[in-house]
Amino acid sequence: AARPPAASKWVRLNVGGTYFVSTRQTLCREPKSFLCRLCCQDGPELGSDKDETGAYLIDRDPTYFGPILNYLRHGKLIINKELAEEGVLEEAEFYNIASLVRLVKERIRDNENRTSQGPVKHVYRVLQCQEEELTQMVSTMSDGWKFEQLISIGSSYNYGNEDQAEFLCVVSRELNNSTNGIVKEPSEKAKVGQ
Repeated sequence: AARPPAASKWVRLNVGGTYFVSTRQTLCREPKSFLCRLCCQDGPELGSDKDETGAYLIDRDPTYFGPILNYLRHGKLIINKELAEEGVLEEAEFYNIASLVRLVKERIRDNENRTSQGPVKHVYRVLQCQEEELTQMVSTMSDGWKFEQLISIGSSYNYGNEDQAEFLCVVSRELNNSTNGIVKEPSEKAKVGQ
């Protein structure tokens, strides 16, 4: 049966006893999400229950549904201070919103880094290399090292050959908290003491 136009645009959701109202367009922003399947396909395969007001019943925690719905509305992740990111992550995974799952995981990781480390320490290294070694060096840079700056220091003159430009390459790395600001390298002392 065709729905009247007004009813087809707006959707009522009853999430764990709390009502949310949104548009089909918002709920279908992520085509693979549970919400899109629920409202846009409204097919028998989900067998979605509705309450007496015609709202879709979803047996999930409404507290964490707000950030999910807002993300679909404007594409930003906004979580109130008192909400646990893990709770939002759980819901993002339940509703199958992949881009949001990624965002929340990044946010959790950033917070863990911030709280456990205090100020982040950086280690810098300066490497000298010639022009043709540059791409190889940047591509083989080991995990965790970030390319910061390239300083040209002129060229070394090779008579007969074309000039080779020389560069100083500055790379940096964040120290993670497990090393407490010490870059662990086996020291001579440790071997002697054994």
